Amino acid sequence: MRNRIMLGAALLAMQLALAGCGSTQATQDRPFHTSGNREADQRAEQRIAKDEQLKGKGGAGQAGPSTRADKTLYDRLGGDEGLQTIVSDFVDRALADPSVNFKRIGDTRGGFSIHRGASIEWKPTDEDIKKLKMHMVQFLALKSGGPAKYEGREMKQAHAGMHITNAEFDASMGDFKASLDKFGVATSEQKELLAIMESVRPQIVEER
Repeated sequence: MRNRIMLGAALLAMQLALAGCGSTQATQDRPFHTSGNREADQRAEQRIAKDEQLKGKGGAGQAGPSTRADKTLYDRLGGDEGLQTIVSDFVDRALADPSVNFKRIGDTRGGFSIHRGASIEWKPTDEDIKKLKMHMVQFLALKSGGPAKYEGREMKQAHAGMHITNAEFDASMGDFKASLDKFGVATSEQKELLAIMESVRPQIVEER
């Protein structure tokens, strides 16, 4: 009886050890996403898959090889300089895209206050756009493993009352993807960066 108990304990220990090894391997093999949001990761995967289907396997996102090694996404994108290049192109692209309506042209304030019906159109100065780009670079740096320095407002607060729709957010993600393609960002890094952007959708979109 005692021998059977000892044998059972030994087998249990072996199973736990093997399970632990399997768990470690799964963690190592699992695609690296920095959003921490399963739905955001899935949306990023779907956008990449759809783009590859439309463009063929030789899409622009395949231009550069991934340099995963032990580097963070921030480092793989070229640090602040790389993010600044991507963000600057994206913001300029989105500002010019009527499907995004970045400036909220034609939108009015809702609610029951005395300001109901007032225009919420954004008329940015060059300094406003410069600050927007800086805050976005800081946000992406923070989320991708770079310096923890974000001076912008909380996402939900910053976009409250703008009536941003899912369609408009989708259009902005299309512009973001176009910027990534323009600079030859590898597909694996695109997925991670798109997942980070998708993770803030619930804080930005009000009109579903």
